[in-house]
Amino acid sequence: MKLRTCLISAALALAAVPALAGTEIVVQYPYPELFNETHKQIAAEFAKKHPDIKVTFRAPYDSYEDATQKVLREAITKQMPDITFQGLNRVRVFVDRGIAQPLDGYITSDKGMETEGFHEAMYDIGRQNGKIYALPFAISLPIAYYNLDLVKKAGGDPDKLPTTWEEVIELAKKIKALGPDINGVTYVWDITGNWLWQAPVFARGGSMLNDDESKVAFNGPEGQYAMHTIARLVTEAKMPNLNQPDMRAAFAAGKTGIHITSTSDLAKVTEMVDKKFEIKTALFPGVVPEKGRLPAGGNVGIILTSDPKKRDAAWEVMKFWHGAEGAAIVARTTGYMPPNRKANEVYLKDFYAENPNNYTAVKQLPILTKWYAFPGENGLKITDVIKDHLNSVVNGQRANEPDKVLSDMTGDVQKLLPRK
Repeated sequence: MKLRTCLISAALALAAVPALAGTEIVVQYPYPELFNETHKQIAAEFAKKHPDIKVTFRAPYDSYEDATQKVLREAITKQMPDITFQGLNRVRVFVDRGIAQPLDGYITSDKGMETEGFHEAMYDIGRQNGKIYALPFAISLPIAYYNLDLVKKAGGDPDKLPTTWEEVIELAKKIKALGPDINGVTYVWDITGNWLWQAPVFARGGSMLNDDESKVAFNGPEGQYAMHTIARLVTEAKMPNLNQPDMRAAFAAGKTGIHITSTSDLAKVTEMVDKKFEIKTALFPGVVPEKGRLPAGGNVGIILTSDPKKRDAAWEVMKFWHGAEGAAIVARTTGYMPPNRKANEVYLKDFYAENPNNYTAVKQLPILTKWYAFPGENGLKITDVIKDHLNSVVNGQRANEPDKVLSDMTGDVQKLLPRK
């Protein structure tokens, strides 16, 4: 009860952003512990420039799952907020249900979008069925975290960290040999939505399904390489079977040499390490030049209101929240990366110079792609099926038969796809 009261109090505090009477836009977002301060600061700056639009906040969603479920229920009772922030892989759900409002008309009629840092890769994140329905707000990409103290002890070069999976595994084996209580590598494979299954497949130019989404495509060479790599982390690098919080804690305690996870963890991990050792981040390994991509995590803003006047006002809110000023606030107040080009190149130039670990993910912006959502009513079930099969490798039960696991996973997913 205390937690709920705190969340509501936080939301009410956010709602008190000064603004003149006018069109009211109701906004709701997830993860208050991460984003309360971010949205509060952006709203305060927005109010200075748009006193005619009043932005108010509902009590934040607890999680991405909670956010999606609430909007789907509210769509039935017509009590949705005007703007909702949702996980990047949830856009498809709202488009399929006819809830999300397209943004193409606003984008094409506003000639200053590119000048303000918006670019095609941003639009691609929220594009469904040929139209743009969302803008990415807080972006995370997979990166590698290195404990440079352990890297040096294992004979590694801090200035030449691994760029391929083969190099990662070889260095991890050397770090593991430093002692029985030391982990060479941890890989946060179980992040929601099969995010770190998609990453190594996309990094080699692969995809989850074929073009018309009728057939599994992750069982090709790209998926085979990805599954073999995850298996090798277990069989060769002796990766421990830990959950996400325990992996993070082990790295922060100085017990893991290489930790591969989301850039959104950077602020939290840096705080937990508290200068016990030097951290250095590096690009996600194994990205094939030109054709390799990485799935963007994080959340997007979606306009839900169908009222023309409110929708116009909501667009002004969206443009500011995702524009250079709003995006810069995201970087300074969270571990996430803003996708806005002007924010990264102008507003945050000094910030990145002082915080080079934060700039690692920015280097990967040109290769970001959509966090894939499987189609049909079984979409969420498919992600659970994939997770179960990956777990059988990571827990060691089937680490010695990656090809068979991939074959079984392919068959199980194929059965759950919509029939064409």
